[in-house]
Amino acid sequence: MSIAELLKQKRPSLDAVLDFYKSDIASIRTGRATSSLVEDIVVDVYGQKMHIKELSTITVPEPKSLLIQPWDKSSVPAIEGAIRKSDLGLSPVVDGQAIRLNIPSLTEERRKEFVKLLKQKSEEAKIKMRRVREEILDKVQSMERAHEIREDDKFKAKEDLQKLIDDYNKKIGELEAKKEAELMS
Repeated sequence: MSIAELLKQKRPSLDAVLDFYKSDIASIRTGRATSSLVEDIVVDVYGQKMHIKELSTITVPEPKSLLIQPWDKSSVPAIEGAIRKSDLGLSPVVDGQAIRLNIPSLTEERRKEFVKLLKQKSEEAKIKMRRVREEILDKVQSMERAHEIREDDKFKAKEDLQKLIDDYNKKIGELEAKKEAELMS
């Protein structure tokens, strides 16, 4: 196996970390209504745990409100309870067979808490990137010990790998900056 093949083989792992990070920070509240705020909240219904997005349609009728319309009307109380228990600090209003969520404006203190959470999630993503990098480096080391590659190839691989990791970390940084700007506006 060549170094290029190894990097190509591990690229999906790096993409997975980036995709997870994107979905993770999407759930951080910005003061604007978006379905990603609630779609992954786990609801205990039908004797099992399901996400709200698996139980209902989530729409954004206005910039500051969400409308959750469960397909099975008997799941309304379970969804309402799950939203109340979540750490979003939202108060669901049962409106007949649907649930309305009004998204209040964020206070300055709450915005700073969310920015701190964002920084924490960014650091976790970078740590996961470093773990993937270490896996690749270990493989490169073992390839050199097995005389599959030369020492020069090992150093070239480390350079290429570092460039790749830097690119992914830059993407994380850009996403973090964008989200922080949303939070503070």
